[in-house]
Amino acid sequence: MSATNSVNFPDVFAAFDYPLSHFRQSLTAQRKTRVVAIGSSSTAGTNDIVAFPARLEQKLRKANFGRVIDVLNRGIGGQEAPEELSRFESDVVAEQPSLVIWQVGTNAVYRYETTSFDEVETALRVGLGWLAKLSVDVIVMDLQYTSAIVDRQDRLERAGDMQRRIEKVTSDARVNLFRRWDLMRRWCDAGVPLSALDDGHDQRLHTSECATAMVSDVLARAIMADTVPRADR
Repeated sequence: MSATNSVNFPDVFAAFDYPLSHFRQSLTAQRKTRVVAIGSSSTAGTNDIVAFPARLEQKLRKANFGRVIDVLNRGIGGQEAPEELSRFESDVVAEQPSLVIWQVGTNAVYRYETTSFDEVETALRVGLGWLAKLSVDVIVMDLQYTSAIVDRQDRLERAGDMQRRIEKVTSDARVNLFRRWDLMRRWCDAGVPLSALDDGHDQRLHTSECATAMVSDVLARAIMADTVPRADR
């Protein structure tokens, strides 16, 4: 168990299905390694909580002392996959990263009355198709498990729909899916209060300081585990 702000989180390891070969190659070459994180408020940061890109950068640098690793935060609060896709050329491709982390889905569910799930799914599929043509690894990060989604049956049902769509698109594209939703739900199942997972603001949508820290830790460990060559495992 890991204690963060007096909340005990079960130690969970997430493994990826596909190798992060471009990221690993960049680390091996010992040149500057660039990661781009694109998404909405979970990526950009909100309510004075340090978002996962800055935390991930710190952890990756610590695990790879002597190498220059930059995690570029390209999150814009309130956006969803179609809006993020429109800035791919400037915010992702132009940066020439070896790894892209694309966080999607939560805003579509939160605003499901005015959001087309089909458009979100199509944008995700198109964006992954673009990235497949580049020398870059991809991790898609799915929804957060917080009260704004979980405590309303209408949103919870639509979260299941969005989760299935994300899983299908990432499977078809053969890219890694970081299952944040399942990770946070497992914490709740193990006894972590749901209230500890959000930041306490009125909408109860955004992840708390402790939950963000733990998500970042699990993500960093999954990335670093994959950078160990298969023969050395």
